[in-house]
Amino acid sequence: METKHTGINKKLVLTGLIIGMFFSALEQTIVGTAMPTIIGELNGFTIFAWVTTAYLITSTTVVPIVGKLSDLYGRRSLYLIGTILFIIASGLCATAETMEQLILYRGLQGIGGGMIMPLSQTIIGDIFTAEQRAKWQGVFGALFGLSSVIGPFLGGIIVDTISWHWIFLINVPTGLLSAILIFIGLKQEFIAPKSKAAIDYLGIATLVPALVLLLLGLTFAGDKFEWVSSTSLFIFGGSLLLTVAFGIVESKAAEPILDLKLFKNRVFAVTNALGFLLGLGMFGAIMFVPMFMQGIFGVSPTQAGSTMTPMMIAMITASIIGGSLLLKFRFRTVLTSGMILASVGFFLMSTMNLESNEWTAYFYMVVLGLGMGLVMPTLMIAVQNEFPKSQLGTVTSASTFFRSIGGTIGITILNAVMNSNLQNNMNEAAAAATEPILAQTLALLKEKTDSLFGILLEPSILQLPEAVLTSVVTTIQTSWSNAFSTVFLTGLIFIGAGILAALFVGDSKIKRDKEIEDEKQEDTEAPLTNVNPQSSH
Repeated sequence: METKHTGINKKLVLTGLIIGMFFSALEQTIVGTAMPTIIGELNGFTIFAWVTTAYLITSTTVVPIVGKLSDLYGRRSLYLIGTILFIIASGLCATAETMEQLILYRGLQGIGGGMIMPLSQTIIGDIFTAEQRAKWQGVFGALFGLSSVIGPFLGGIIVDTISWHWIFLINVPTGLLSAILIFIGLKQEFIAPKSKAAIDYLGIATLVPALVLLLLGLTFAGDKFEWVSSTSLFIFGGSLLLTVAFGIVESKAAEPILDLKLFKNRVFAVTNALGFLLGLGMFGAIMFVPMFMQGIFGVSPTQAGSTMTPMMIAMITASIIGGSLLLKFRFRTVLTSGMILASVGFFLMSTMNLESNEWTAYFYMVVLGLGMGLVMPTLMIAVQNEFPKSQLGTVTSASTFFRSIGGTIGITILNAVMNSNLQNNMNEAAAAATEPILAQTLALLKEKTDSLFGILLEPSILQLPEAVLTSVVTTIQTSWSNAFSTVFLTGLIFIGAGILAALFVGDSKIKRDKEIEDEKQEDTEAPLTNVNPQSSH
């Protein structure tokens, strides 16, 4: 049952959502800059990757659960709980005295962040009409991109001028402000909470460990354990079995966490498949761009950190423009156009080599950013357009979830592609080398692909004659550049599949507010026209 939006201050709610979403998104990028300082103070170098992994696992896992719960119990209370949890965890992170404590607190912070992100999008869907949604979802997509640009830069300033603790403490006052604005501005729920809702405990009990095992496996396979090993079989096999169990449970649950019947809706099925494919290609490929800029072009670490800025600015621009385009064109048109642009960007990036320069890379990334900016908010708007407000929490969270899982898998796949190609390229170079010292050096390095990027940054660590050192560095650069091209060509396969998926989204489009009003008027007038002829008898 849906309620009327009386007593809601949209300006306060919007301001609260913008603050909350921006800082929770910022937390995903700002920490990386501070990690060297944090490691230096807290030690724990061998487990520092868990600072990011813990946040990733908890924030991803909680998304589908909180989406369903918000449909049962309302958005307001859950958003406030998520914000308070995020604030408390941020404060705890700032007080961490060991790396183990920081990892634990980051996991708790991820739960809060995982509640804030999808609920922000859901509340936007609740308080605005379909036509208004196109505008605001584009703005929120732009905010997410902006946080990615500002995060590393802001993190560097905070660490250099104050201390790493303030990377977390900054969330306390902003989180409190967001919670207060939502509490005051959102005086009622959009849907009537169900008094006797049947919580899908069995669904939660199978979904959570399935996702945790999958994310652990994808994060550490090939590093902490081999892909083909008993540990790998246990982790991925366990995840698969639990996923199958989750599917069986959901088909029988009264209020399933993820209702499998939703996939009968073409827009829901296609947009989630498209989001998954976009995540597969995008997140895995672009993480290598700053490394390319630093290792091949020789830019400074600071410049490398800002490499993504042109792409993000293009993405922000396209997100805002895309909202306006959706009022004129069908979802299929905007999504297909965006995916084609993204595929062009991927192809252009695959052509990068030792002869390219920074400005070429920036231009190619702008093309890529324009494509992604058209697609990402459109996916959310399209799926929200198909369902009533009583289901917005579930479908909005599903959209966020599938894109996030796609990104995690994409990072793993494309990282494996990078390492495999790098090793093959070095093998070929070692076999082709005729000079004894060069051949011997390359033969040693071909088995140590992890150290190749470090050599590009500090070639002097090899302590070789200058002529040989130059040849070694050039060989590594060529091998690394060729592997980088293969990564983007592999990502292009996923994006190409996304173009095909976009074509199947159907003919749906946003209905203008005037069209909706006209339909309502026709519905109220229709019974009258049917009654009049009968009344004349």
